[in-house]
Amino acid sequence: MRAPHATKIVVAGGFGVGKTTFVGSVSEITPLRTEVVMTTAAEPREDLSAIPEKTTTTVAMDFGRITLDADLVLYLFGTPGQKRFWFMWDDLVRGAIGAVVLADTRRLEECFPALDYFETAGLPYIVAVNHFEGTDRFEGEVVREALSLPRQVPLVTMDARRRIAVVDTLLILVGRALDATPG
Repeated sequence: MRAPHATKIVVAGGFGVGKTTFVGSVSEITPLRTEVVMTTAAEPREDLSAIPEKTTTTVAMDFGRITLDADLVLYLFGTPGQKRFWFMWDDLVRGAIGAVVLADTRRLEECFPALDYFETAGLPYIVAVNHFEGTDRFEGEVVREALSLPRQVPLVTMDARRRIAVVDTLLILVGRALDATPG
């Protein structure tokens, strides 16, 4: 019996799009979370009008693990969403095979920095629209056009609270990363 391949995946996106939920819903270990209660220091920086129930924020990262099969273990690193913590992204992304960029259709502009980051870095990524209850559902082509997303970048709609949806999303990313790997 040989050891499984350990692979690093980054989960990124704007503030409040569901990165912590994504990592936590699929992790087979108790996820590491660095969430803290938001203070008034965040108020001038973040528009909370679309997510008034949001009371915490990730200040360093989220970390989880999932074994996809006997040969493959994914280590999930969720990035902080607030701009003032973006300095951590370079360290979190180092060694990753790919990234899931979470998007919220109520605030698509929140995912542009992550899209730009991974496009510039040349890291394979997919976009996962995290569909929140009570919000409008948009066709994939409408979202793709709004994000100016290239055709080769997979776009999925999912619910970060649902384990199977997160596993399916991760499988799509792993496939994309394999396709982008030379040889």
